[in-house]
Amino acid sequence: MRLPSSRHSATEGEGKKMDQPPPCRNPFVHVLKFTPLEKAKIALMTVTLFPIRLLIAAFMMLLAWPFAFLASVGRSETIVEPQCLWRRLVDIILRVIMRIMWFAGGFHWITVKGQRALPAEAPILTLAPHSSYFDAIPVTMTMSSIVMKAESKDIPVWGTLIKYIRPVFVSRSDQNSRKKTVEEIKRRAHYGGDWPQIMIFPEGTCTNRSCLITFKPGAFIPAVPVQPVVIRYPNKLDTITWTWQGPGAFKILWLTLCQLHNEFVIEFLPIYTPSEEEKRNPALFAVNVRRVMAKALGVPITDYSFEDCQLAMAEGQLRLPVDTCLLEFAKLVRRLGLKPQNTEKVLQDYGNRARKLEGQKLDLEDFAHFLDVPVSDMLRDMFSLFNEHEDGSMDIREYVIALSVVCRPAKTLETMKLAFKMFEAEEDSAITEMELAVILKTALGMAHLDVSRLFTAIDVDDTGKITFDKFRGFVEENPDFADDYLHTESVGPQSGPCHDHHNQSSPSTITLQGTANTKTANGICPDFSPKDHGGTVDGLTKKHN
Repeated sequence: MRLPSSRHSATEGEGKKMDQPPPCRNPFVHVLKFTPLEKAKIALMTVTLFPIRLLIAAFMMLLAWPFAFLASVGRSETIVEPQCLWRRLVDIILRVIMRIMWFAGGFHWITVKGQRALPAEAPILTLAPHSSYFDAIPVTMTMSSIVMKAESKDIPVWGTLIKYIRPVFVSRSDQNSRKKTVEEIKRRAHYGGDWPQIMIFPEGTCTNRSCLITFKPGAFIPAVPVQPVVIRYPNKLDTITWTWQGPGAFKILWLTLCQLHNEFVIEFLPIYTPSEEEKRNPALFAVNVRRVMAKALGVPITDYSFEDCQLAMAEGQLRLPVDTCLLEFAKLVRRLGLKPQNTEKVLQDYGNRARKLEGQKLDLEDFAHFLDVPVSDMLRDMFSLFNEHEDGSMDIREYVIALSVVCRPAKTLETMKLAFKMFEAEEDSAITEMELAVILKTALGMAHLDVSRLFTAIDVDDTGKITFDKFRGFVEENPDFADDYLHTESVGPQSGPCHDHHNQSSPSTITLQGTANTKTANGICPDFSPKDHGGTVDGLTKKHN
């Protein structure tokens, strides 16, 4: 697989152009590299400044707790009362305490641009990009409500502080919770500005701020004016970012508190009032607000979404490299509506049909006929991913393998079994080294892959062929076979999602250069968008724990 040098302008909805290129970096990966001098500074700060800052931050949290507790006692959860004098005083005290906490953490001054709208003017604030738990700074600055997991209110100390800002809770145990959450947001938004503003991170997950991913429509379903708010961390060393592949929560905290100074910039953009069409179409409303925010940030926008985290973080035997083409492929699958409801049955059907073709190359028209979809610009973009030799043809077996990975990212052996069935010879049910290379590079979404060491290790009898049973036995004995035997050509951490097959560079082990070493699941913001307005994320909810 490879990303073509030129892409057709795809459309979304009623012919609206979606001509954004993919981001220059995988938005779900953050790799930290330190110079020897930076390492020495961190070592010094670890034994001097870090423990002091950590103690002060913890003390400020504990100091804030009794004030938040007293202000929350006897307050209704369903109606908003006029704020009396002593509650206003508590509000001021809490803001001061939180500001001291951030100051102790190295955020010595916070740059504010623009003017925050009144709740009556914009009941909802949409913040992006969402990249860290340090994004809580705007919440403590404004004491705005947020959308939080219901489990958060049971956390000691933190739960009391959360309940003070009157959040909208979304519960995983309640199947109707998403719908109820949206209804509660709509109720508050249409209350005339009496309720506190609601801050929502519409991306729904953390990224590395290299682009803006797809906005969930939940914040835009109420169809009220919103104020876009962009946040920046213009630090020389990015210790802030907490993504799905990268440093863990405590490491981020440790490295950030070891910095002498951390910059934070928040910019309130002009209020965005939806048109009548946008009020009827929350997805269009979200796309247009995202475009405004991306322009203010000077970053690209991409159709990658929260669902892509499941693909990027799948814990199968094959972990996807940073520059995989499969994220681009998964995006096109969603937009073309090609993700099957009955995954196993459809994949088996595709596999049987592809096997009968015996490697026969298909052109674009044949590809459309195979999928039973009309030819479109988006389909051309998908076809180009598999048109490696730019001769207007593709092997449909590669599409089936890629679809299997996207639909079943953690079931590596199931994908390999399906692939072997499509490629194996009838007389011995075996495949060659070249065929194994095609299978694995497609499963990883790579343009190049050297499988010679792996094939030699499996083919101990030197027959020049291997069966699926031999492959499965080898994998069971060597669960880390990808780390030990597979190599890929990569152009480095700044490469795009799929590098062109003409690029030349030295081989590097997938897990050393192709992916971030540490896989840490996070996600402060729950997805509360109703299923009929966006994709589900059931496959990832366990990772939030």
